[in-house]
Amino acid sequence: MKLIDGKAVAQKIHAETAKAVERLKSLGHPPGLAVVLVGEDPASQAYVRSKDRTCRELGMHSLKFELPATSSQAEVIALVHRLNADPAIHGILVQSPPPAHVDERAVIEAIDPRKDVDGFHPVNVAKLALGDPDGFVPCTPMGCQRLLIESGIETAGAHAVVLGRSMIVGKPMALLLMQKGLGGDATVTVAHSRTRDLAAVCRTADILIAAIGRPEFVKADFVKEGAVVIDVGINRVADASSPKGSKLVGDVDFNAVAPKCAAITPVPGGVGPMTIAMLMHNTVLACERLHNVKR
Repeated sequence: MKLIDGKAVAQKIHAETAKAVERLKSLGHPPGLAVVLVGEDPASQAYVRSKDRTCRELGMHSLKFELPATSSQAEVIALVHRLNADPAIHGILVQSPPPAHVDERAVIEAIDPRKDVDGFHPVNVAKLALGDPDGFVPCTPMGCQRLLIESGIETAGAHAVVLGRSMIVGKPMALLLMQKGLGGDATVTVAHSRTRDLAAVCRTADILIAAIGRPEFVKADFVKEGAVVIDVGINRVADASSPKGSKLVGDVDFNAVAPKCAAITPVPGGVGPMTIAMLMHNTVLACERLHNVKR
């Protein structure tokens, strides 16, 4: 069984990104990312701090906006419009989820698609579906695909089962795996909570992408011998043996599943680091496109 090291692959991508940042700065175009957080959700605050810190480590311009939970939808969208017009900002990310009274879809649609480094704007979703390389791909599925490529896992002709159908991971992941070229050309099945005999469907997978948001849901009987498993889930569960009283687990029961796998990602240290790495990659790409800089 091979353990797929997301931290190592993320560091490789960060090194590529740092070189691109230096080149852009030498041309007078420092890449800039703005992250907007509405409310005080602790997990979201931790993600935002991590993104801001990584930005600075890579030499990028970083702005962080922390709005109170009482901020109106109009106030959030007004800030997005200001950032759309700011030439120093190339990427805009509004941390999900916002408070219930803020329509997340309306906020996403307010972002200039050319600055939508999360890849959730309808224009970028359409470009992904059409196979148009000029859009932005959501960071987590793009990170999963990169893990497969860097690990030498052949996707062409493989049967991939994507467990989960969210717009954040499941649907874009399926589209990426179906595309022609490196990291694609797979035969893809999308399975979800309403799939009949879910375990049997998952057992047909050469490559299983678990993104269902349920802690340790995927058991040994979901996985065939020699399969590759990419665990997208990040779930905090109670753990009396931990000083914090909790631990992070994926959507896969790692101890039960790993012995059957040809390769598997751990949680933490698998897909998680890749999401931020691809966000930085997308921000630099946005800057390059705006200034017509070719790599």
